[in-house]
Amino acid sequence: MSIKSLIKKVAKLEKVNASFLEKQVKNNRVVIPLNYKHDIPNPVAIGEGLKIKINTNIGTSTKKDNIEEELKKLKVAIENGTHTVMDLSVGKNIEKTRKIILKNSTVPVGTVPIYEAAIKCKERDGDFDKLTFDDIWEVLKIQAKDGVDFFTIHAGILKKSLDILKEDKRVCGIVSRGGAILARWMYVNNRENPFYENFKHILSLAKKYNITLSLGDALRPGSIADSTDKLQIFELNVISELVKLCIKSGVSAMVEGPGHIKINEVAFNVELEKKLCFGAPFYLLGPLVTDISAGYDHISASIGASIAALYGADFLCVVTPAEHLRHPTVEDIKDGLIAFRIASHSVDLLRFKDEFYKDYNLSIYRAKRDWKNMFENLIDKDKSKKYRSDIEENLDLCSMCGDYCSLKIIENCNFL
Repeated sequence: MSIKSLIKKVAKLEKVNASFLEKQVKNNRVVIPLNYKHDIPNPVAIGEGLKIKINTNIGTSTKKDNIEEELKKLKVAIENGTHTVMDLSVGKNIEKTRKIILKNSTVPVGTVPIYEAAIKCKERDGDFDKLTFDDIWEVLKIQAKDGVDFFTIHAGILKKSLDILKEDKRVCGIVSRGGAILARWMYVNNRENPFYENFKHILSLAKKYNITLSLGDALRPGSIADSTDKLQIFELNVISELVKLCIKSGVSAMVEGPGHIKINEVAFNVELEKKLCFGAPFYLLGPLVTDISAGYDHISASIGASIAALYGADFLCVVTPAEHLRHPTVEDIKDGLIAFRIASHSVDLLRFKDEFYKDYNLSIYRAKRDWKNMFENLIDKDKSKKYRSDIEENLDLCSMCGDYCSLKIIENCNFL
């Protein structure tokens, strides 16, 4: 499918004017992550002037390596409204896992290629310190041919970053897995980041397959104490240069953001990214606004996500209740995704009439105790029905107020 045909199709799905979308894509204020080799029914546009989009991370780990379980997560994520997924697998048979996920996904799929490159190098040489750009390039080509729609490329962490980290100690150092791999590689080999040195080479591949580059925040803060520090801002300035190269080359790029951020610094982070990166779509993991919410990190992160979205973040990455604790279960994926759908909708309803009327119509059904229609219009109707099962479904009240339902008390009063 040509870019023009893709824009027309996506404009129809997004319910926006095709010429508007074309202009936004040309200016890199909107990206449409869709590899020419990946045929899916639900391509999506991400960026300024559009509804907020959500990504869900799935994938195997070295301790939890069950592809069937990851396919269940993929299924529940799509059923509950994710717009994209990322395969973050680091378990065995990483190529097979990716291909199965791509085959079964009806939404765009992203990856972090440094994972596979490091794993293959470690299997070959015993560790990933001997990694070369040829190893990375081979993985990039394979994943591109497989149909991966967007790559996270950690090209913003440099040798100079390590000097800054040495001078300005962090509480949580480097929490990005890709960032840590590259930081160690640069330290051991005393060489510059191969993604940064070969970025123009990577651009040629991205352009050939229409792959969106998600410029990774290898130095995102992993604690509130490290929020918006010198290291984070240094990387963002490097990423600004990379975005400029992407625009010049005609390659779509979005920028990844933190992380753990103080609640009063969330707006600043969004506005700074937009300013430094020429309005490129901003893709945020959370951000989490507190460090002490383990087990409930989807709530902490959705608070940060709603504030970020209000100030211009375009793409939100789901944080699950399992964050910082374990490999997420299928239920964790659903709980995290529902929290982020609530966060994004709370902002979209301010900007789009159809989103506002979802709430308006729901409130009418609630006022009339029209349980059937109310359930059908909730984000998680299954959970709502389960909660409602504590009382006869057809009763004209719920068990909270019972016979003292406020709506029933004033129902026949002539002041309404």
